[in-house]
Amino acid sequence: MDSDAASSSSDRSGRNSRGIAKSHQQFAPIELAVVLSHFDIGAIESIKEFPRGSRRAPKLVIRTEKGAFLLKRRARGKDDPYKVAFAHELQNYLVARQFPLPHLVGTTKDNNSMFQNKGRIYELFEYIPGTSFDGTLDATGDAGKTLGLFHKLVTDFESEYEEPRGTYHDSEAVRSALDQVPTMLAQVHSSTAADNEQQTAKTIGFLIESYDEAVEQVNDSGLPSWPMKIGHNDWHPGNMLFRSSRVVAVIDYDAARLQPRVLDMANGVLQFSIVGKGDDPDQWPNHIDVARFKRFVRGYDSIPGGMLSRAELRTIPALMTEALIAEAAIPIAATGNFARLNGFEFLAMAERKIQWLQDHSNELVNALDQ
Repeated sequence: MDSDAASSSSDRSGRNSRGIAKSHQQFAPIELAVVLSHFDIGAIESIKEFPRGSRRAPKLVIRTEKGAFLLKRRARGKDDPYKVAFAHELQNYLVARQFPLPHLVGTTKDNNSMFQNKGRIYELFEYIPGTSFDGTLDATGDAGKTLGLFHKLVTDFESEYEEPRGTYHDSEAVRSALDQVPTMLAQVHSSTAADNEQQTAKTIGFLIESYDEAVEQVNDSGLPSWPMKIGHNDWHPGNMLFRSSRVVAVIDYDAARLQPRVLDMANGVLQFSIVGKGDDPDQWPNHIDVARFKRFVRGYDSIPGGMLSRAELRTIPALMTEALIAEAAIPIAATGNFARLNGFEFLAMAERKIQWLQDHSNELVNALDQ
């Protein structure tokens, strides 16, 4: 989400299931020494904690005589070696085709892109300096263009591992999360749950109905028969580094999976066009930024051979609805909050924005012809 108060992943919430702030995981000195001994990075000049991303996955920026590197220990639950190997295979494929992303550094002994020790997985990347998304149209367009390039490059990607599947579209996990939200909200926000019970039931009912309507609309458009290709599946500003409104690095390939490309596209345009800043979702406007919506799609279409079809374009508002509901329901069902935002308030905001998307879906699609 385009918010300085929130992130699009529940891993980044920094809170446990009771809404209590968690501390960052850290490297132990001996652990760090053992891990670094398996990489040939030269004499170390400085080591500094890198606080971005999941608190459960500690990261360090290490500067040496050979350059700067980012060391990461994978969080529990994100450390299946086969899933990591798939993500690394994809990243190395993209590196060979000059896609902008940090290069993995192989171990000294066997050039392995992951180091495993005592049941933990460690990754070492080149460190790429950059800035966060600045909200400009130029940066938005380049994010869309970079997604178009990603999809073009992965057309011929074939993995030796089984490609992950499953998305936010027509997902039983999303429906299950919606069912669990009221119980979790009551547990985490017990002092105000009774006051919000009636409104929560109304909001959840609206989200369930909206999700099912969006699924039906998308499926009727023919999406189940459309070609499948690898999508990044987490295309949002927090997974990109910019310089002068240009994307210089795309990170986090853990969610990559087979899907129709428009699912990636719809989630990406949602993340780059949603409007909301600050700690109070009640103050977030209902609308999305139509100018950024248009610029993202036009950036995507600028890649030769990658222009979206009219049928694909027509599904985007409904898919944005599905993506926003998934984005809200899954972390709130798990923690009662969305990042550090109150779960009740975030759901009410999501309801308002989804209503706006429903009311302006034709306007959004038609805006692309202007």
